[in-house]
Amino acid sequence: MSQTLILTEQLLSLPSLTPSDQGCQDLIASRLTPLGFTCETIVSGPQDFRVTNLWAKRQGATADAKTLVFAGHTDVVPTGPLNEWLSPPFVPTHRDGRLYGRGASDMKASLAAFVVATEEFLAATPDPQIAIAFLLTSDEEGPANDGTVVVCEQLMARGETLDYCIVGEPTSVERTGDMIKNGRRGSLTGKLTIKGLQGHIAYPHLAKNPLHLLAPALAELVAIEWDRGNAFFPPTSWQVSNIHSGTGAGNVIPGSLVLDFNFRFCTESSPESLQQRLRAVLTAHGLDYTLAWTLGGLPFLTTPGTLVDAVCAAIHSETGITTQLSTTGGTSDGRFIAKVCPQVIELGPPNATIHQINEYVHVSDIEPLKNIYKRVLENLNQMAKAAP
Repeated sequence: MSQTLILTEQLLSLPSLTPSDQGCQDLIASRLTPLGFTCETIVSGPQDFRVTNLWAKRQGATADAKTLVFAGHTDVVPTGPLNEWLSPPFVPTHRDGRLYGRGASDMKASLAAFVVATEEFLAATPDPQIAIAFLLTSDEEGPANDGTVVVCEQLMARGETLDYCIVGEPTSVERTGDMIKNGRRGSLTGKLTIKGLQGHIAYPHLAKNPLHLLAPALAELVAIEWDRGNAFFPPTSWQVSNIHSGTGAGNVIPGSLVLDFNFRFCTESSPESLQQRLRAVLTAHGLDYTLAWTLGGLPFLTTPGTLVDAVCAAIHSETGITTQLSTTGGTSDGRFIAKVCPQVIELGPPNATIHQINEYVHVSDIEPLKNIYKRVLENLNQMAKAAP
């Protein structure tokens, strides 16, 4: 068994349901400390939701050495019904070339690959030109209020400079390395309340049905082209997730309506512009409404350059694959890291079974992932050596 596979299994055996880390970060720190990393545990959150974060850094050969950060999360989502798992979710199990366990692909295989890649790189290059850091949290799958965002705020307050970041999210489709994320869309959620007038359904002239009042505005909102996207992002999308109204009685016109919606927006739009355009439609239709907004995250984008080039070259050297750059999917902690690091990409194993019953990673994907991370370290180190 490879060292990467062994460490993956050790991490999988720890039931680190959000926000509990269950010793994952201590295990990783125990591997990093002998390599010269300074490891710092940052605990955040209320007493009933304590989040564990690890910030570990090893300085480069010079004080101004550029820093590559390996970022990720040790927490996993709930297992779901245990009787639907073919093997216990926190007992690493091999079947047909697959390693099963909750977090196998999201993202404990990536964490193990980070660590072993770093060990092998430093064994061959004990005095590298680049600095290496790890940023790990146990609050990525949950509210994400006390995880990576807290560490990034502390790093900003300290004036810590980060240059490159690889987030170990499972980004691949068929084979490790066939897709990486060089950005993510932003997420803006809204709760719209439309006020009507409750009344008897047989006397509609004495009531105001908020469903009927909203319908023309809703049709207009659905038809709007919010933007056309760009070379890296698809157009901004507006989707309704829930509509709540009525008293439960079949003869009562409801007095109000609550509609939940979400924008997944690209860099061509801002939260402010989207809010303004939506309000304009509601106002034009004469609706009596209130709005509550939640900004889940801003979009971020890393255009081709030093990090993307180093990663693409590493993938091609290891697998022969010409990787695809993508910004699809949901949000990630990259949205927080992008505020303190100008170049952020996400790279991990195939994501076909993430969050599912019987989550697994192909064993044949684990070692190539480690080798890709190691090659990225080598490529960035060579670039640093060649820099004037």
